[in-house]
Amino acid sequence: MKCYGIHLATDEPVGVSFNSSIEWVEPWLGELVNPPLLTPGWVDLQVNGFAGVDYNDPSITPEQVGRSLSALHACGVTRILATVITGPHERMAGALRKLAQARESLPTGETIEGFHVEGPWISPEDGPRGAHPRQWVRPPDLAEFERLQDAAQGLIRLVTVAPEWPGAAEFIEALTSRGVVVSIGHTAASSAQIAAAVQAGATLSTHLGNAAHAVLPRRSNYLWDQLAEDRLAAAFIVDGIHLEPAFLKIALRAKGVERSVLVTDAVAPAGCPPGRYRLGELEVELTADQRVRLAGQETLAGSALTMDRGIENLMQIAGLSLREAVTMANRNPARVARIAGRQRGLAPGDRADIVQLRFDPRQKKIRIEKTYLSGREVWSAES
Repeated sequence: MKCYGIHLATDEPVGVSFNSSIEWVEPWLGELVNPPLLTPGWVDLQVNGFAGVDYNDPSITPEQVGRSLSALHACGVTRILATVITGPHERMAGALRKLAQARESLPTGETIEGFHVEGPWISPEDGPRGAHPRQWVRPPDLAEFERLQDAAQGLIRLVTVAPEWPGAAEFIEALTSRGVVVSIGHTAASSAQIAAAVQAGATLSTHLGNAAHAVLPRRSNYLWDQLAEDRLAAAFIVDGIHLEPAFLKIALRAKGVERSVLVTDAVAPAGCPPGRYRLGELEVELTADQRVRLAGQETLAGSALTMDRGIENLMQIAGLSLREAVTMANRNPARVARIAGRQRGLAPGDRADIVQLRFDPRQKKIRIEKTYLSGREVWSAES
């Protein structure tokens, strides 16, 4: 397979030859008429569901998973960490088991690079807990993690933990020794507890700026502590709803683009019309203004964001360039989650996950034309 266009990272016309991985990327000396932009596909580390499909449903079918992956490909997404949130152990294990089986059986199952377990080892407090059900929040338990990892066929790659639990540092050390990335999130931790978590091996902050108390001490709090810690990368939900523009701009300045990751935190309503949907045991509603909240409440419960719109929002709200925004959507998450074959960019040897797109610099909007997954065309605007 070959494709031709402008290499987004270099602004140069190139030809790209690939099978399952990229074989060569060379300057193109021939004429290219109105060439598209070429860049590696998006990597989303937090997807709870999509296109009406809830990844937290232990009765989920391969057909449903496949439908959601096709909808993600249309947005330029090529790799995800399917995310399972706080719930009863058997429900969480059942969802992971079914997702792992779907990954094995689907022709595009490798889109699911692995799993993100977001809870149940989080804060029980209102605010930091977010929309996670209080009755299923519990202390970190390595034996429980091992059972979940068995259900997931060893594919849990990322775990969100609140480091204020007794024994949390030892739990984090045990997970990182197993090659699992640990993220601080849904937390009410003190400065010392966050420092201990980082010392134990935590390297990421889960959707920083969200799942927090409504009122915080102005000079010392767990948001400032994470922003100030250079050993932590940070994930942000950039849907124009979860974060105020001023906080997003300040957070990006604190972390720098190089330590910042775009996530959607998408749930089943993403890509669907307004209405009521499921998120695990919870009923959620998508409003006309694209808010996803617990049914009958104001509490946000994930988002309806897509990665292509998130990239546009980074440009429109935070003033990033297209190149910077795209870096937050592909190379940075791949590096943070240690996804092999996706960390070098559009370069020989990396997986042939490629997005061909058009960019309107005046309106700061993008349009996906083609998506390739390991060298196979999985979506085209022409079909």
